[in-house]
Amino acid sequence: MNKLIFSQQSGISLLVCLFLFFSITLQAQKPKQDPNAGVKKYNAAMQLINYAYVDTINEARLVEKAIIETLQELDPHSVYISKKDVKRANEPLEGNFDGIGVQFEIIKDTISVVHAIPGGPSERLGIFSGDKIVKIDGEVVVGKKITNQFVLDHLRGKRGTTVDVSIFRRGKKDLIDFTITRDKIPITSIDAAYMIKPGIGYINLNKFAQTSMQEFNEAVTLLNAQGMKSMILDLRNNSGGYMGTSIELSDEFLGPGKLIVYTQGRQAQREDFYSSSKGRFESGKLVIMINENSASASEIVSGAIQDWDRGIIVGRRSFGKGLVQRPFQLPDSSQIRLTTARYYNPSGKCIQKSYADGIDKYYEDFSIRMKHGELIHPDSIKFPDSLKYYTSKKRVVYGGGGIMPDVFIPWDSTPVSDYYLELRRKNVVNSFVGDYVDKSRKSLKTNYPDFVSFDKSFLIDDAFMADFFTYAEKEGVKKDDKGYAASEKLIKSQIKGLVAQKLWDMNELYAIINQYDEEVQKAIEVVQDDALFDKLKIDR
Repeated sequence: MNKLIFSQQSGISLLVCLFLFFSITLQAQKPKQDPNAGVKKYNAAMQLINYAYVDTINEARLVEKAIIETLQELDPHSVYISKKDVKRANEPLEGNFDGIGVQFEIIKDTISVVHAIPGGPSERLGIFSGDKIVKIDGEVVVGKKITNQFVLDHLRGKRGTTVDVSIFRRGKKDLIDFTITRDKIPITSIDAAYMIKPGIGYINLNKFAQTSMQEFNEAVTLLNAQGMKSMILDLRNNSGGYMGTSIELSDEFLGPGKLIVYTQGRQAQREDFYSSSKGRFESGKLVIMINENSASASEIVSGAIQDWDRGIIVGRRSFGKGLVQRPFQLPDSSQIRLTTARYYNPSGKCIQKSYADGIDKYYEDFSIRMKHGELIHPDSIKFPDSLKYYTSKKRVVYGGGGIMPDVFIPWDSTPVSDYYLELRRKNVVNSFVGDYVDKSRKSLKTNYPDFVSFDKSFLIDDAFMADFFTYAEKEGVKKDDKGYAASEKLIKSQIKGLVAQKLWDMNELYAIINQYDEEVQKAIEVVQDDALFDKLKIDR
């Protein structure tokens, strides 16, 4: 019996030894894989095409297309940016560009000045809201050929260079000629900062740019001077920006030594980012507004605030972008923005949504959420227990696809009627307000010397709307009684808000439209609800 066991064990041992011997031999005989095989194969293919293809080829264009297609196989946020587009792609985040310093819109094939940026070259020369630019460097710029890109190409340019413009101004018989010296023009990332209620400041941040923290600190200083005790930070439709800026902003709300976010990737070791002791709003009620278009840096801030139970997040589930891109410059000065890591909220959750089904499905997420009823009913969102995480005070939060708000606000599509969409498609509201303010600016300023009197006394009555309907029909949008009834409040708020903007600025626009924005009104209710802060154990 023992001999049999011994011989069986010996046989097994012999087989194992033989298996290991042949495995090692095969591995030794297997040629090493060339890490550059793919590159060599591609280069060989391009040489063959150059040598043997029937027609002349544009090799640079083929290479560019190959890079684009390759990156699309990786993830939705790794992208190629051509040399000519690199500067323009960076402008919104760098906080400035070279130009003449006007916000414009094209109304009836004419370039209309919406706003001359304070301190910019146009404002210094006396160019006003409502002016029409009809010539640039002697060329007539009115008609079908005028597009936003045409205007940018002709009015932007290097600082110190000049451009001649001829302007039509109502009440003036002749065109007014200006020679404008281009200068550095700031791009702001805060659309509005004002006291929305006594003690409650409202700040709308549209992106995380290089200048965002300077703008934010100036806004906080202004609002503190006006008695701000609580804050609503509106990050709806904020698609992100610089990660460093999001860390700095989070630091404004958190006490020292708290993990804000960490990043980790295949070639990138874990890196932790902590708060300091310099925060300017570490106490006081904080409500952050998000929606399905709040992404990336917005999710770093809202995730950190939620995980540390520092504020209440209201709205709908955010976009779900938890990938970090790093720019790499190519030899021709074009650029690849390559995903190098994922970022994680303090609780450990990665909120990047899946892109396994391809880029098209990834960007169709809004319609998929709408189809599943998620934008209206939060219970339609099902998270597995494997994605469950906990805040500092043991509240449950989930990863795997965006930041889930603490207070859900359903999406109300009722006011967005087909009639309203047609008005918007044909730019009727903007163009009507432009004409109205252009004709009535003097009387408006006389009747409403400040915004307070305007907000209180400017009424949009039936006679006013009759003029609007007549104007709209001339623009090809016939009144639809049912559609107007659904969208009446929205249309009137936008008309009044745009009039206020053209008379003053963006703060006044938001002060009007936020009165009719049910999501903002809900955020105000949350700020004022002490019991809810206590129930959720939120620091204040």
